Amino acid sequence: MLTDRINVLSESITIAITTLAQEMRAEGKNVLSFSAGEPDFGTPKVIQEAAIKAIHDGHTRYTAVDGVVELKNAIINKLKRDNGLTYSLTQVISNNGAKHSLFNLFQATIQDGDEVIIPAPYWVTYPELVKYSGGVPVEIKTEDINGFKITPEQLKSAITPKTKMLILTTPSNPTGAVYSKEELTALGKVLEGTDILVASDEMYEKLIYNGEFTSVASVSDDMFKRTITINGLSKSVAMTGWRFGYMASADDELIKATKKLQSQSTSNINSITQYAAIPGLSGEADEDIEMMRKAFEARRVEAARLVNEIDGLSVVEPDGAFYLFINIKEISSDSLTFCKRLLEEKEVAVVPGVAFGSEGYFRFSFATSIENIREGIARIADFVKNY
Repeated sequence: MLTDRINVLSESITIAITTLAQEMRAEGKNVLSFSAGEPDFGTPKVIQEAAIKAIHDGHTRYTAVDGVVELKNAIINKLKRDNGLTYSLTQVISNNGAKHSLFNLFQATIQDGDEVIIPAPYWVTYPELVKYSGGVPVEIKTEDINGFKITPEQLKSAITPKTKMLILTTPSNPTGAVYSKEELTALGKVLEGTDILVASDEMYEKLIYNGEFTSVASVSDDMFKRTITINGLSKSVAMTGWRFGYMASADDELIKATKKLQSQSTSNINSITQYAAIPGLSGEADEDIEMMRKAFEARRVEAARLVNEIDGLSVVEPDGAFYLFINIKEISSDSLTFCKRLLEEKEVAVVPGVAFGSEGYFRFSFATSIENIREGIARIADFVKNY
């Protein structure tokens, strides 16, 4: 009864573990969850107030599929101000979160058999959406010893006549790796003379602890033309449940195609969210963003220190995002079993590395209180001692 394309999809292990942890809590168990990629802060008041004003002003009806002009201008101005990228109104579109942006992009560009290069570890959704769109994921493996970043040589070796797209994520979920301008420029040179698109997921752009953020499309004219920039406010401004993402491309026809698809599926995103997002894009919540970034930075240092004190575990301090990607290779080659037992025996929820295409690791989110982090890692240490 079901289609082949839906049967190809796997359930998100991240969501599955988070759901199981919630169910265990409902049963009265003292579960500490470090599985969800969600800030533990509330949405800033300036954004809440913009949403309330939008309701009172009657902005509760259908809007243009790609978003109201005020929102699109806010996206354009943000990309110019923060990233040095210049787009027009026909080159940006708002979506129901960045996951929706990716879905629309892949559906509009990937033909059956097209290859999409995905550095691993990767966000769990990338290969699943590629497969659903008829594409073939081509993984490039990275390790903690090289900072979880691909090299120009690896990229060159992965390219074939069927390569349609490269997905880059900076900062990375799950590793927190951040590509420098020089590294992105070197990757861009490999792509020169090809028709390969680049999907740049920059959702964690504001959460940087070392170095500076560089938008992929900004490193050269050639990269600007081939790159589709995808971003949102879920992580930086704690708007996960609001479902706001956006996409920008120098190719008007590509954006027009995704708009056409969206017009026949979800249509416009929530009208209230559109108006609420404007202050988040316009810099009015920057103090809140910096407050959250500093809190995450302190947690990152403490969490990495505590993990590295555990015999058998190791972790490289991430340069961005709010995750530790912890190496367990000394004690286990089966991250799924490791994480299941950790949840069952110590009531600690983390995500196995196999979900991200990298066996021998697990992802630990430090988007929670320092008290939870210390207690959770203490439980992990006790678990490892007897594993």
